[in-house]
Amino acid sequence: MKLSDREWTVLGVLWDSGGAALGEVTRALEPETGWSRNTVLTYLTRMEGKGLVSIDKEGCPRLYRAALSREECQAQARDSFLRSVYRGATGDLVAAFLKEKPISGEEREALRRLLEEMEV
Repeated sequence: MKLSDREWTVLGVLWDSGGAALGEVTRALEPETGWSRNTVLTYLTRMEGKGLVSIDKEGCPRLYRAALSREECQAQARDSFLRSVYRGATGDLVAAFLKEKPISGEEREALRRLLEEMEV
């Protein structure tokens, strides 16, 4: 599932807070988005429909939580990007990043160790 930039923003608030009431989510999002309470509620409700947010409807106030972990969403985004842009060729993706932005000697050594552990 591909997330929009705004969905990443909403989920970021939920991940950072571990779950929050509507007012807390609205206050956290307001500086970046300028959204009203109603707009935040609309986003949260739509994201619940997509399986991205869970809503505890028993409590008062209702508590909103991310339904997926940050790691799960990041993994899905990486996989989607890799498949659509690099046709699944991980080596091509890594090479492109390394050509564009050099890494430090420490990062290079960590990458070497990782590749050795993978027996590549």
